[in-house]
Amino acid sequence: MNEAPPNPLEEERRKWAEYSTLLDAVERSKSTDVERLPGLFRGVCQDLALAQYRMQGMRAVEALNQLVIRGYKHLYRPRTVGASGIVSFLTVGFPNRVRREWRLFWFCSLIFWLPFFGMMAAVQSDVAWAQAILGDAGMLGLEEMYGGDTTRQTEHLRREYGSNFMMFGFYIKNNVGIDFRIFGGGILAGVGTMFFLIYNGLAIGASAGYVQVAGNPTSFWSFVAGHSSFELLGMVVAGMAGMRLGLGVLKPGRLPRGKALALAAKEALPLICGAAVMTVLAAFVEGFWSAQPVPVNLKYAVGGVFWIACMGYFLFMGRGRYAA
Repeated sequence: MNEAPPNPLEEERRKWAEYSTLLDAVERSKSTDVERLPGLFRGVCQDLALAQYRMQGMRAVEALNQLVIRGYKHLYRPRTVGASGIVSFLTVGFPNRVRREWRLFWFCSLIFWLPFFGMMAAVQSDVAWAQAILGDAGMLGLEEMYGGDTTRQTEHLRREYGSNFMMFGFYIKNNVGIDFRIFGGGILAGVGTMFFLIYNGLAIGASAGYVQVAGNPTSFWSFVAGHSSFELLGMVVAGMAGMRLGLGVLKPGRLPRGKALALAAKEALPLICGAAVMTVLAAFVEGFWSAQPVPVNLKYAVGGVFWIACMGYFLFMGRGRYAA
């Protein structure tokens, strides 16, 4: 027995109902599935034009016209970045984007943390690894910074930078520079991004391992505890942005490579902006907290709270919501 052919009118009504339901959810900021909205909007516009051409009745035309107006107001309204836009980005847009790119998150985490822990273990086994990575000047700098107790560390920082604000400025310049090198390396089909992630993993791991052998580990770990979550996770997120750029070069699909790269850069923008915010936070904590003569256990506690807060932020913040 042959099945009845699909009813075109029923199919159109189902499409209109889906479009209206999605608009309702978007207007209530309860939908993140907005990628389907432009396609549905174009379909409803075509249906409206066809209904007007065929003079199918005022009620049908008016209903379609209202759907088109609602969609137009959402898709083409002016985009202003005010305080509410920044808050929406930080509480919804950024964490949602990181979760959406979870494969890149784990990939970048692996190519940073594996060299970090591998080099840290290698230096503690043979200190020659530290010399190969850091050089004599780098090893001497670590001994001056972390060779004694926290009082000596504070004195060293005061001689080096003069004030907390100067430290903050230096760390902003240094850390943001690292993140943007990681991101910019993505233009080389992602190879540059991987290189800088591996390089930083090796360098930081060598530093941690050398302090364990030749310095005061408590001085080192208590100093980095407070800002490490923001700085290191920010580095990984910058890597995600760089790899998204690299994938635009490697896998343009049916698009011209230049257009695919422009689209990849647009997708990477929330990631690199979020990474920059995390790095600024890291610099603020490093300049105004990490270097202060605070009890070691308190520094460890604050550092632990920051790590838990960062993980909770990326796992749960903004779920089921749409950034306006």
